[in-house]
Amino acid sequence: MKIIEAQEARQRLTMPVCIELMHTALRELETGAWSQPLRSIALLPGGEKFGFMPAWLGDCFGAKVLSASPKNAGTAYPSHIGYVMLFESEHSTFLGMADASVITEVRTGAVSGVATDLLARPDAHRLAVVGAGAQGRSHLAAMKAVRDIQEVAVYDQNPDAAARYREEMSALYGIQVTAAPSVEEAVRGADIICTVTPSREPYLKAEWVAPGTHINAVGAFTPTAREVTSALVAKSKLYADQVEAMKKECGEFLVPCQEGLIGADHIVGSLGGVLLGRVPGREREEEITLFDALGLAVEDVACARWLCMDETPN
Repeated sequence: MKIIEAQEARQRLTMPVCIELMHTALRELETGAWSQPLRSIALLPGGEKFGFMPAWLGDCFGAKVLSASPKNAGTAYPSHIGYVMLFESEHSTFLGMADASVITEVRTGAVSGVATDLLARPDAHRLAVVGAGAQGRSHLAAMKAVRDIQEVAVYDQNPDAAARYREEMSALYGIQVTAAPSVEEAVRGADIICTVTPSREPYLKAEWVAPGTHINAVGAFTPTAREVTSALVAKSKLYADQVEAMKKECGEFLVPCQEGLIGADHIVGSLGGVLLGRVPGREREEEITLFDALGLAVEDVACARWLCMDETPN
């Protein structure tokens, strides 16, 4: 049995490695070779969420078990705390577990990296990040892995967090990073926008987003929470990590449907479908593409499988 704690997970689960793992996970889920039921999330009395996310990967199966605590934002504690547990399929013996905070942080950025590589314009170089926490950092790493990012604008409700992000990321990557005073000023003129906040109310407006932009909407993952306005969703080509999950859990899809602005056919398809050539990607330079991520158990278990079984990404 292996226990992979945060330091080891971070050292080994690099962004390039994780992007390759996510390519495999999304393809295998789309073909049906890997599977997962819908996750179970319980709302605790203090406002925390307690989640159980199982998946089956053929030779193994497992689940991410974790708490999501918004009150940890801005503290020394991560917002997501838990482990991904792994079992082998032949006899159902326990193989090990890996730190869920690091896996969640890295694989979320990596999936957006896959989406961006598939959907963003090849010449996209200006990035806007809304949210200066761990996911803001993970997403910059992922965007750098798939596009030549030359300029970054970051916005956070906490100006000190945005200032720290600016200093740390400009030093780390040697690129221009600007702390914007508003979401609007951060995203205007951006080629790629990543929204990574726990906001329950939409704030990214259609009139701020230029034609040809690609958006990764990552922070909202319940039927009522949203970061992107209905008008912008309706204006965009919408892609899911899993279509079934989007139709049941995604507020950014469900609310515009309830408002009558879009229908079920507004979902173009999944990233796995694009990878397999079953679903069209960007077809015109001026299109706005929107990847709305809910987060999938196969993504977490694929990372734990690689960490605990010493596998090489396909």
